[in-house]
Amino acid sequence: MVFMNLLTVDGLAAVTNVLDLAGVFASALLGGAVARSMDFDLFGFLVVGFVSGLGGGMLRDVLLQNGPPVALTDPLYVPVAVAGALVAFFVSFSERGWDRLFTFLDAAVIGFWAVVGVQRTFDAGLEWPAAIIMGTITAVGGGVGRDLLLRRVPAVFGGNALYASVAVAASAVMVGASALGSPTIGIVAAVVLSLLLRWGAVRWGWGLPNGRNWQPQSQLASLLRRGRGRGRTPRPVRPGAARLLRPGATRLLRRPGQDAGAGGLHTGSIRLDGLHTGALHLDQEAPDRADHRED
Repeated sequence: MVFMNLLTVDGLAAVTNVLDLAGVFASALLGGAVARSMDFDLFGFLVVGFVSGLGGGMLRDVLLQNGPPVALTDPLYVPVAVAGALVAFFVSFSERGWDRLFTFLDAAVIGFWAVVGVQRTFDAGLEWPAAIIMGTITAVGGGVGRDLLLRRVPAVFGGNALYASVAVAASAVMVGASALGSPTIGIVAAVVLSLLLRWGAVRWGWGLPNGRNWQPQSQLASLLRRGRGRGRTPRPVRPGAARLLRPGATRLLRRPGQDAGAGGLHTGSIRLDGLHTGALHLDQEAPDRADHRED
């Protein structure tokens, strides 16, 4: 009977609010864990927890322009975020325990907030493309705001296991289930999918390829890369920068029969200046210094 009530409008709204608050608490707890690792004081815990727990939802509501953000109209959101930050402040876990908890909560938050973002977007009267976008923003917005606040590269930009792509997949599952008239199944499937994908990404290092390593492996692509390398102009050396050659290398520059006496090469002052034009500026010794050696 309860399962059937979840299919009603009121039941779906209630589940959405519960998932949203659960995501706020879990994400504020994660923000507090980050604050603990950076040795912040109590105010730092509260600020990082607030941004991490409420940032994504507030950004979503501002973009939807469907009234004031829920975090400012519902009296439960701010206390829940503060409670999550305080738990992280007062409760000390071992490093291994934090790692396990962080992985589980992070995956659960992605699923919760992907569902909430999709449902809020549909409630605002928008279509499925906006729902997937808002589901993703809701899931990752708080983490991005936290990382930027702490002057770190946001995790959604890559260099780690799957993160934002998990939110996209969970949002797409919720959108598909809602289109088929089964939002309850979509909620369960989106949360389970995010847990599995995120766990697998952390366990086996699943991730998207980056631009540096992603190169077409074909004969045509190799020829094109080789042609681009030949056509490049050498970069100029910065003004005033000189690179000294090894003294032994000057023997290769002398003409046959040339001595190292007057007019010879001064091994300590051979350098490459200016542009890479292939010309070497060779400084000869001053005549007075050469005459002095002959004496």
